[in-house]
Amino acid sequence: MTNLVLNNSVRFLGLVLLQVLILNNLNLFGFINPMVYIIWVILFPIRKNQSTFLILSFLLGLTVDFFSNSGGINAGATLLIAYLRLPILRAVLKKYDFDFLLFNLRTISFGKAFLFISILTLIHHVTVFSLEYFSINSYQTIISNTILTSIFTIILSILGIILFTKKK
Repeated sequence: MTNLVLNNSVRFLGLVLLQVLILNNLNLFGFINPMVYIIWVILFPIRKNQSTFLILSFLLGLTVDFFSNSGGINAGATLLIAYLRLPILRAVLKKYDFDFLLFNLRTISFGKAFLFISILTLIHHVTVFSLEYFSINSYQTIISNTILTSIFTIILSILGIILFTKKK
């Protein structure tokens, strides 16, 4: 149990530092800013008790907001994907009873893992950019920023998961 807590704490700190120190200062093509801190939400162990996970996800987004001066949009988007993670996983796997304690993202097929990561990333980014622009007149900007940023976030997330997680 303590090993699991330590791993998640190190992952939390590492992803926040990577996001706020490197990726927030990296604007590809002037506006693409990958948001890989959401990997923490994707990789967090699935439990039946969601309250601690939701609080920690909110704190993750709030920490990124604090260092990014973004006014809570990352906290809201991160909390949303944390809340929707289990229903989306059930829909992607087409199973309603799977072992919560032994689930590992690396044990499912690449296609299902890719779909799961892509759906959560798109939901997160649509939420972030919708709250950032907060105007129906900016729908083209919201859609283009969501798609382009999601592509880079998904690529970096999958590479990070493959390189830095163990396959069980």
